[in-house]
Amino acid sequence: MLKAPDHQVAGHEAGLGKLGPLIDDSGRFYKPLQGDNRGSEEVAFYESFSSNTHIPEHIRKYFPMYYGTKIMKASTGVEHPHMVLQDLTSARVNPSVMDIKIGSRTWAPDASEAYIAKCLKKDRESTSIPLGFRLSGLQVYIDDESRFYKPDRNYIRKTGPDDVRLLLRKFVSSNPSADMEIGTGSGPGPDCSLASSVYGGPNGILAQLLELKAWFEDQTIYHFYACSFLFVYEKRLGLKGAWSNAEVKLIDFAHVTDANGVIDHNFLGGLCSLTKFISDILSEIEDCTGTNGQVEL
Repeated sequence: MLKAPDHQVAGHEAGLGKLGPLIDDSGRFYKPLQGDNRGSEEVAFYESFSSNTHIPEHIRKYFPMYYGTKIMKASTGVEHPHMVLQDLTSARVNPSVMDIKIGSRTWAPDASEAYIAKCLKKDRESTSIPLGFRLSGLQVYIDDESRFYKPDRNYIRKTGPDDVRLLLRKFVSSNPSADMEIGTGSGPGPDCSLASSVYGGPNGILAQLLELKAWFEDQTIYHFYACSFLFVYEKRLGLKGAWSNAEVKLIDFAHVTDANGVIDHNFLGGLCSLTKFISDILSEIEDCTGTNGQVEL
């Protein structure tokens, strides 16, 4: 039985008459190919990446499994080609999820002038240019009664640097709905009680980002324009004192181009900026509690 994803926080959503992704109960994610060349370009990337022997095995784990393409009944009710991918939340119980678009420039060099203008407007109106990344959406599990904290997408689109910092803290808090007035410190604010188990530790999000950063400092195979990081973790594990099984995945590859031997400074810059934000949160927690995230920077 196919259905719309339960934990989608960004991108096109499947709905009545609307084309969007679907999932099944076997851990597959069906992403419809976009009508222009973006769909075929993303398929081309997955097929290239899957067969590229220069990709280290420890880097492959950061990309969704790709199972090919399939023509099937779409969310619109008509036949449509789909990519068949790994459902990144299927094995999770009440996952907290964050989608972050990386890069201060979100269009490929061969994009049309109209598309560049569209992307540049979004980049200028968000934190893409000043920070090198922007938040696209998130949900944070609270409890069985309150379910999820999931800020409105219109709010997410308008976030500035201080808002981004606050939302990155809320993502690892047991009280994500708590507000703190930016610049004043008034109110209790998010407690960041899960920061050490989600962001920190030898297998936490920061450690994974640093592993990817080391690869991006050398790799000259691809340039990843308009790609995103997906952060996923389970609060129930963190509350039990265990590591939260936090996971980082790269998604959305419709605008990947050949690097032609040049380092992807656009993506690397955004990755370094995001890493600094998360490292700062862990440092704040360490200053308050005397603990550390056990990550060597």
